[in-house]
Amino acid sequence: MEPNSPDQSELSPLMKELTSDSPKKMTEKQQRILESAIDIFLEKGFAAASTSEIAQRAGVAEGTIFRHYKTKKDLLLSITTPLLMRLLHPIAIQDFVHVLDKTYDHFEDFLRSVLMNRYAFARKHLSVIRILLQELPFQAELREQFMKTVTQHVGDRLTTTVLHFQAKGELAPLPPATIIRLWLSVFIGFVATRLLILPDGDWDDEAEIERCIQFILNGMKK
Repeated sequence: MEPNSPDQSELSPLMKELTSDSPKKMTEKQQRILESAIDIFLEKGFAAASTSEIAQRAGVAEGTIFRHYKTKKDLLLSITTPLLMRLLHPIAIQDFVHVLDKTYDHFEDFLRSVLMNRYAFARKHLSVIRILLQELPFQAELREQFMKTVTQHVGDRLTTTVLHFQAKGELAPLPPATIIRLWLSVFIGFVATRLLILPDGDWDDEAEIERCIQFILNGMKK
């Protein structure tokens, strides 16, 4: 028998993020499994991690993992997908809704607001963001979920914003998809370097984000 599900107020902030959209409450064992999986995925990477090691660290039988998650890949996706949705999905992220829906006089103001907002989110959920960045190049299902989320939930709003500022003469007449891709490439490159490749570097986050913004603007101004 699984133990009683913990009250939502007892869950860690990360576990609340991972379960807020779930119709079922997470059991105490499930919480330990996810937390242990996050630790081991970070230490060893997904490919080298074993479910037996995750079970041992979580203090459960290995079969308990497979009662909740059919495969190790399902376990990975149960960790990364909810955070991916909150990173990119403007309906699920109330503070991001305010950023996207707010009226900005200039594209630079919009860009700064979005990048600062999403970077703060990435820092808050650093462990899962690091796993996401590590595994995205190697996991087809994760890439598909990423592209589906971008296309269905973010792309239209960003395209509308790009068209608006193109009409004002602030952006070059490039295809909106190209502008969005270049913008995301710069920002994701910064986040990946800052949080994964060189996390212990001598970083001035605010200054680096500002440099990213100026690079994007100077490369796309009409």
